[in-house]
Amino acid sequence: MSKLQNVGVREFRDHATKYLSGSDPVAVNKHGQVIGFYIPVEVDRQQSRRAVEQLGRSVEAILSETGMTEEELSGLFDLRRPLPE
Repeated sequence: MSKLQNVGVREFRDHATKYLSGSDPVAVNKHGQVIGFYIPVEVDRQQSRRAVEQLGRSVEAILSETGMTEEELSGLFDLRRPLPE
């Protein structure tokens, strides 16, 4: 099990990428009091790669079957715009 790191809120903010890409849990402190925890989850890189590949195949199939452009398809995910009828 990883050792819990204790860091100040400014330290965590200034070096967030280091902590967020690490594998150790972090207790974030402000004025000596814990205000939150960052607990990383274990990543299955193979599973992530397969999911991205499947997403790519799905997008290609949708574009092929509908004749939409990538821009039109991505526009469907813009929640500020109404869905087409």
